[in-house]
Order: sequence, then C-alpha cells, then structure tokens
Amino acid sequence: MDESYIIPLNDLKSGVHAYCWDVSNEFFEGYDNVKVNAASLHVEAQASRKGSGVDVDCRIDGTIMVPCDRCLGDMVIDVDTDATLRFRFGQEPEIPVEEEDGREVVWIPEGETAIDLSQVIYDYSLLSVPIQHCHAEGECDSVVSRYLNPSGESAVEMSDSPFASLKGLFDK
Repeated sequence: MDESYIIPLNDLKSGVHAYCWDVSNEFFEGYDNVKVNAASLHVEAQASRKGSGVDVDCRIDGTIMVPCDRCLGDMVIDVDTDATLRFRFGQEPEIPVEEEDGREVVWIPEGETAIDLSQVIYDYSLLSVPIQHCHAEGECDSVVSRYLNPSGESAVEMSDSPFASLKGLFDK
C-alpha cells in the first residue's frame, strides 16, 4: 500500500476531510504501464463518514503524455475527471449493489484501517484518456509522416521500390 494516497479511517471523524496529492510519472511506473511516458496530475479528495461507509469525492486534473498511435511521438492529453465513490464495510454481496446516489460502491473488509486510493487514481486517470490517441492532422512527426499517407500505405516514391513492377497488377 502506497502511503501517499491513503485516507486513514481510524482518525476519520464526522465532517468533511480534504486530501491533496500530486501524481507524476513515477506513480505510473509502479504499475508497469508502458503507455504513459510522463504525467503531471493533481488529485483532490474529500472524504466524509456516512453511517456504515465513507463517501469519497475525488477530482483529478492535469496532463498525461502518451505515444501517438500514428507516429509514436509524444503527445500530451489533458485529464479532467471526477470519481464519486462510497466505500462500504463488509463482504461484497452475491448480487451486486446498484450505485447509491450516483456513487460507485466499493467494498472493503471489516476492520480495515485505511482506504488506499492509488488504484482509483490510476484507473480514473487512464479511463479519461481516449482509446485512440493521435496528433491533430499535420502535427505528427514529419519524418514518419513522410512515409505514411492517409490510407497508411507507403508514400515513398514507388519507382525506388523493388515492388514497383507489381503496381497495378490486379487493377482492371
């Protein structure tokens, strides 16, 4: 358990408690994630004890640097997401509990003394990144772009290719 992203439950009295963390690329390296080249995120969490559970409102914003799917050059993606969770104590029931008040329910074992938000931060940060990440048109690495056209085929001069004689073989 990473001590940096912990909400201690023993000291959590009624009322709202605020926590702030800065997340960098070392955080993502701990998950062996090769898709994140760098990160600069700010996380603000507010926790409040509610009856038999703890409500956590988490705000994550900043940037993540990932490789472009087209040219493999670095590109920065803005992260701006919220996580609204309700941590409940006990065994998760066989039939899943629906979200309560728009909050995702997370079950933690009875007697747990802390909530580790590192997995929540990791999951919600990466879920805010689009599945496909490509530079805007014309912003890809110019060296790589020279070899690709919009259909993904080689745009290098065909007369220089040993396959030039095959061009148009199946055209009718």
